[in-house]
Amino acid sequence: MTTRTFEATRRQVLAGLGATTALTLGGCASVPRGTSAQTAEALLEDVAYNLLKHEPGRATGLGVDSGQYAYLRAQLGDASPEGQDAYAATLKSDLARVRAFPREGLDSTNVTNLEVVESAYELALDGFALPYGDVPVGNWRTAPYVVIQNVGAYIGLPRFMQSTHMVKDASDADAYVERLQEVPKVLGGELERIRAARAMGVVPPDFLLDKAIRQMEQTIESAGKGELFAGDLRAKLAEAGLPETRADTALALETGPIAQALFAQLQELQAERAVATSAPGISARPQGDEFYAWALRSSTTTTLSPDEVHRQGLEELEALHARMDPILREIGYTEGSVGDRMQVLGDDPRYKFSEGDKGREEIFAFINERIDWIKGQMPRAFNTLVDPNLEVTRIPVAEEAGAPGAYGGAGSKDGTIPGRFWINLRTTDLHRKYDLADLTYHETIPGHVWEGEYSNRLPLIRSILAFNPFSEGWALYGEQIADELGAYDEFKVGRLGYLQSLAFRACRMVVDTGLHAKGWSREQARQFFVERNGSKPEEVAGEVDRYCSWPGQATGYKLGHSRIVAQRDRAQAALGSAYDFKAFNDAVVLGGNAPMNVMEANVTRYIEGARG
Repeated sequence: MTTRTFEATRRQVLAGLGATTALTLGGCASVPRGTSAQTAEALLEDVAYNLLKHEPGRATGLGVDSGQYAYLRAQLGDASPEGQDAYAATLKSDLARVRAFPREGLDSTNVTNLEVVESAYELALDGFALPYGDVPVGNWRTAPYVVIQNVGAYIGLPRFMQSTHMVKDASDADAYVERLQEVPKVLGGELERIRAARAMGVVPPDFLLDKAIRQMEQTIESAGKGELFAGDLRAKLAEAGLPETRADTALALETGPIAQALFAQLQELQAERAVATSAPGISARPQGDEFYAWALRSSTTTTLSPDEVHRQGLEELEALHARMDPILREIGYTEGSVGDRMQVLGDDPRYKFSEGDKGREEIFAFINERIDWIKGQMPRAFNTLVDPNLEVTRIPVAEEAGAPGAYGGAGSKDGTIPGRFWINLRTTDLHRKYDLADLTYHETIPGHVWEGEYSNRLPLIRSILAFNPFSEGWALYGEQIADELGAYDEFKVGRLGYLQSLAFRACRMVVDTGLHAKGWSREQARQFFVERNGSKPEEVAGEVDRYCSWPGQATGYKLGHSRIVAQRDRAQAALGSAYDFKAFNDAVVLGGNAPMNVMEANVTRYIEGARG
């Protein structure tokens, strides 16, 4: 097959037209540019902007807050209970419109687009029907606690304004200030919701509150110094050659009403802490089992029960350890369980980075070298290539305690905001030379940043809506692609790191369901990782706390990966010699971020097309 690269004007990208032909994966002829296809595309664009009116920050992140939608650049959205009700009403109305749209005469791409919206909105509305929590709409975070150690505007807004709200001209600067004027209202809306949750008896675990309180205190201290927003705006104004008077306004807002709103949230967290328990699972909270059932559906896009997810995790963990055992024996680690031997390997100084800033520099150099290598391999794995705008960035120090080891994602649709690999460097002991390569492939190429570049070329609503098992399953499949391209042929210990990464995600299926459906303690969850998989205690501590605040989310990674691999096995069996590795990868990634059943349908179309 011929290698293709994406070439589209900004107008085409924002309209989602550049990928239409590429996404016809075979089996269905494209509909001529007639009324059905055009009306479907118009409906989908209208639905997309209706969603963005409730989440204007996503419009900025995608680079679509321009033209007639430039007003979104000055807004943050309504975080109050009334705002949530209005959001749910929009979803309900637009879901009815999408369901009613006739499918006859549409090409497979537009049918898929409508099906994806329908699935996402159904899941979200079921979440909005629950009496508490922060509901993801085409997103991955299932958060019963609206403000906690890794959820809330006190964390998200400073990061968003600093890294995403660019200031290139006076209108951008004015929009920055207008958004700051909305921050107290956003914080107040969150406060109203967490107070209401406490009145229902929904209080986070005490250990999560301890983290959140410390972070909130740091945030308030930074606000008092003008370090959250005003300093960032002042630097951006200087770079753009604009007067700094707006930064003075920002400073007054930050040290005044914003700091006051943050302090009100702190007082509520302290009130919650006074009545909190150490029970880690959502099942210990009112309607917790109902919340977890929804969270599992949202996080896996399946109807698997907690017991089924738990059992699959245990089975996959055993299978992966069976692959790790011979490699460990080959390099001289012969005694004890796989977990025991991986703990010993983790203590080997040969695979540790230096401490402190020297080690942080080593880590950045290591990541950049691996990115350069994997970029050169992509023509061997895909026919349709992209060239990601990519940046490796340290997670802000104030967030590190409550943050995972790393995370990543694509940049904006218009290319002005780069895709980013955020790396946690609170201690260099979080990372090893045998597992950092794998983490890099997961977060960047062929993982999150790479996949996001394709999603950014879909119609706007498809760029907005993401599904946890596809996002994370693809990133794990990206790790597998790197291995298959030879990433560890000369570094067997690195393959151990890759397999341990997969095993870690299998552990997540076990631990998440253990915490939220089987009454596991926090310590029991931590020890499962350490003893069964040889995971690093420093890494595991933050991981388990994250699962406590995002029930269900951790189950989607390995489940999604296994579904993608199963579809590849199906394609190979169906096509025999006609199967093509690059064509299969194209079929999955060009089909876009989708629920598991839609991904499977895209593979079916690939198989039918390859058969002729």
